[in-house]
Amino acid sequence: QAQLVESGGGLVQAWGSLRLSCTASGCTFSSYTMGWFRQAPGKEREFVVSIRWSDGVTYYADSVKGRFTISRDNAKNTVSLQMNSLKPEDTAVYYCTAARGYYSSMSADTPDYWGQGTQVTVSS
Repeated sequence: QAQLVESGGGLVQAWGSLRLSCTASGCTFSSYTMGWFRQAPGKEREFVVSIRWSDGVTYYADSVKGRFTISRDNAKNTVSLQMNSLKPEDTAVYYCTAARGYYSSMSADTPDYWGQGTQVTVSS
């Protein structure tokens, strides 16, 4: 059973930066696509970014392109999300996910595993 544990959320002012981390354990993720979703109050969960564990190919939602960067560390089994130029509309609970197979964008039905989520709040 895979486990995903996020860390690094918090409160930041607009145009600031935060770095989220996700530590994965419990299985071999070489054939998985890792990703981040977010859910703001009263809104549906939405795709943010993905990265294929095997080759590092990434895919970003248009809303975060150029501001967010996803990366992975194979040795540490971690996936990180560097978030720069944060906006109040980025405020949400951010979830780390793992999906068997190779994907670019993902729907909320795609991932097989979800982390518990970490709160990101951006003040104006």
